[in-house]
Amino acid sequence: MNISSTEFASLLCSRLCHDLLSPVGALNNGLELLADEHDPEMRARCLELLADSARASANKLKFFRLAFGAAGGFGETVDTREAQTAIEGLFGDNQRVKIGWMVGESVLPKHAIKILLNLALIGGDALVRGGRLDIGAEAQDGALEIGVRAEGPKIVLDTELRGALSGGANDTAPTPRAAAAHLVRDLVADVGGRLQISPPEDDILVFGASFRTE
Repeated sequence: MNISSTEFASLLCSRLCHDLLSPVGALNNGLELLADEHDPEMRARCLELLADSARASANKLKFFRLAFGAAGGFGETVDTREAQTAIEGLFGDNQRVKIGWMVGESVLPKHAIKILLNLALIGGDALVRGGRLDIGAEAQDGALEIGVRAEGPKIVLDTELRGALSGGANDTAPTPRAAAAHLVRDLVADVGGRLQISPPEDDILVFGASFRTE
């Protein structure tokens, strides 16, 4: 399904607000509790919760800046260590998701970083009961291949996201949860690349994106 740039911007804003609502709301609740609490131990606990919520908010913002925003400023490439830090920060509070980082390149084109991060976001969200998320990228002979593999006891990839990634028809209106999938599809198409996804009946979820970089 093709969506307009205005519609995509709306979906993206809704997705960001949804993901940030929980940690920011926890900050607000923690401040309210702290204002009414006088017991030293409880105040220490409130401060600990505030610190956790602030860290989660900052990690999400750092990830979204790279995945959806300017991605490292106005340069054409991005340090892959920034992408690794962003992914580890996003899933760092979720002890059920283990990250495997297999990106040997020191820098990647900006659009490649966005594709990698958004596929990682989709793969991580599909691990509803936790598991392992492996992220890899390899450049060779002027071409780049990106792979994301999600494996766990229960993998759920919404049919809307699968349709957005594959470019299949969808009779329903797009929702914010598919914003990352639409972005990946458009970015791969813009560089004349190819996007692959494992069949829904597979026990693991694998994404692959390949395109020329020269």
